[in-house]
Amino acid sequence: MTSVLTGVPGEIDPRLLEHRRELTGYCYRMLGSSFDADDAVQETMVRAWRSLADFEGRSSLRSWLYRIATNVCLDQLSGRQRRALPMDLSGQAWSPVEASLAATRPAEAWVEPVLDRQVLPEDGDPAERAVARESVRLAFIAALQHLPPRQRAVLLLRDVLRWHADEVATLLETTVASVNSALQRARATLAGLGGDREPRPLDADSRDLLERYLDAFERYDIDAFVALLHEDATQHMPPFEMWLGSAADIGTWMLGPGSGCRGSRLLRTEANGCPAFAQYRPREGGGHVPWGLHVLEVEDGRIRHITSFLDLDTGLFARLGLPAALEPETPAATP
Repeated sequence: MTSVLTGVPGEIDPRLLEHRRELTGYCYRMLGSSFDADDAVQETMVRAWRSLADFEGRSSLRSWLYRIATNVCLDQLSGRQRRALPMDLSGQAWSPVEASLAATRPAEAWVEPVLDRQVLPEDGDPAERAVARESVRLAFIAALQHLPPRQRAVLLLRDVLRWHADEVATLLETTVASVNSALQRARATLAGLGGDREPRPLDADSRDLLERYLDAFERYDIDAFVALLHEDATQHMPPFEMWLGSAADIGTWMLGPGSGCRGSRLLRTEANGCPAFAQYRPREGGGHVPWGLHVLEVEDGRIRHITSFLDLDTGLFARLGLPAALEPETPAATP
């Protein structure tokens, strides 16, 4: 098979490949969709491959790739409605009843999740990795969607990637004064939306909390599950517009319309800079099939937010590289 990136059978130009993960993270922050980010990075690589012979090294290869990626993202965002989370659409929580499932929106209306392994560096300075994690949290990604695309690019390049103003001006073919003005406006908008990026590391107690979350969910012990939540915990379930606004309502939902989740299995992962669980619901005849990705916000020893991205024929798990099914567990052999 010949690579579209190099024309060399079975190979991808390593000069381009080594930047793929960070470019995916940048495009995800710009677009609010891991699916669109993958497409944008692929387009960036194709454009770079086509122009690589003409690249004269007047800037670093990394800067040149970011220029291409920014233009690809700006093209994608042209005329597009912003993506959102259910809580962005309504200031009032919904009732935990089946009728609340009536309102849905298409996949492109919602901020989508991304696994940490797709966009975050594997190593490097711990402080920089902490900044990277906070910059993919769902609240921050949703807040970014309120910014005009060029302001979004300026803020990400300056505040997340730590580029100098003159470097951003060169990339966007504008002036330093224009970059500084756009950055000031973008910061003011985010401050008004609560799009903070304060580090929230998980401690030993938090890790124990996650083990109890998994245990309570798989046993479907809803009393134990609700005890892990803040009283005013929230849960969203895109593609549904509904969201729940208390631990009590979440418990009521799980014992009512959500009771089909009984018997599920969970796989631990990390998404959007947070702990996450891939949920597989039981399948008739045995085994478990993809249902939803739970992204958890932990605060003060309890769970504050649960965003459950449902895989309702969207191919979410497949696109995230999660297992397509969980087969029945093999009983342990008798000694």
